[in-house]
Amino acid sequence: MANNRTVGEFILEGLMNLHGRLPLYYQRKVGTFLGWLTGDVFSYRKDVVITNIARSFPDFSYDKVKVTAKQFYRHFGKVFAEMAWFGAYKGEKARRRLIDSHIVEISNPEVLNAVLKENPKVVLLESHSGNWELIGGILQYAYNASGLDFDSNSICVTYAALHNPTWDRIVGRNRMAPVCDRDFKGYVEFNHILRYALENRHNKMVYTFITDQFPYRASASRVEFMHQPTIMMTGGTALAAKMDMAVVYLRFAEREDGGYTMTFVPIAEHAAGQDPEQLMRQYYKLLEEDLRQQPWNYLWTHKRWK
Repeated sequence: MANNRTVGEFILEGLMNLHGRLPLYYQRKVGTFLGWLTGDVFSYRKDVVITNIARSFPDFSYDKVKVTAKQFYRHFGKVFAEMAWFGAYKGEKARRRLIDSHIVEISNPEVLNAVLKENPKVVLLESHSGNWELIGGILQYAYNASGLDFDSNSICVTYAALHNPTWDRIVGRNRMAPVCDRDFKGYVEFNHILRYALENRHNKMVYTFITDQFPYRASASRVEFMHQPTIMMTGGTALAAKMDMAVVYLRFAEREDGGYTMTFVPIAEHAAGQDPEQLMRQYYKLLEEDLRQQPWNYLWTHKRWK
C-alpha cells in the first residue's frame, strides 16, 4: 500500500486518530448518535432501506419493518464509529488493547485449521454483516485468534478501489492499521488478485472476499436470495475452482454486548471441478439463515437489487 500522503490526508487521519483513542464504549455512543442522524434526521437512503427490508421479510408487519430499519441505522452508525476507533490502534501495545477489548471473538478456530490442514489455500467468503470494515490484521486484534494455525503473511484481504484516490488510501490504511508497522503485502485490489494468487500458489494462504455486492462487472449468474432474484459475484468461488482452493463462509454475528463473533462454516474443501455458481448458492443460503436470526445486521442501504 502506498505510503505517500497529502497534507489533507495527514490532517484528516490525525483527527481520526485523536477520535479513535477514546474508549470503545464512547465510540458506540457516538455510533448510536450517528445512526440517529443518518436515519431519522437526514433519512439517508431510507426509502432503499425500507424497501429492501420489506421485500426481504414479506412476513414482517410495517411496524416491524420500521423497527428493524431503526435497529439497522443504529448498527450502521456503530460500524463507522468502530472503524475510526480501529484505525487508531497501531503498534504492539495498541494491538494488545484491541485483543483485550473483545470487539471480535472467533468461536471455532479449530474448524479453519482443519480445512487448512486438508487444503492450505482457502477462500473466505464474507458479507456486509458484523463490522465488515474490521477486515485487516485479524490475528492482531481478534480474541482467540492465537488458535489459528497461520501467520499474518498468510492472509490476503481483497478490496474494490474507491473512486476517490484520497479516500481509498485513507480507508485502506484505516482497515489495515493493526499491521501497518509490519510491511503487510496482502491488501490486494480485486483486479490484481489472480496474479497475487499465482505468485503465492505454493504458500499457505487465506483470501478474504466480501462477495454480496452487486457485481462490478456484467454477470448472468443469478440466485434466489431473500425472496428476490439476485445477481451474484462469482469472483471468489471462480478463483477457488480454478486453483483448487477450499471455500469457507464467514459468519459475522453481533453479540448482545455490542461486539462480534466470527464463525467459520466450510462449504468445500476442494473446489476444483465444482461450479462457482453452485458454491455461491450455498454461501447465499448461509447468509440468508444469518439474516433471519439478526435482520438488522446487514448493509440495507446498499442497492443490492437494481
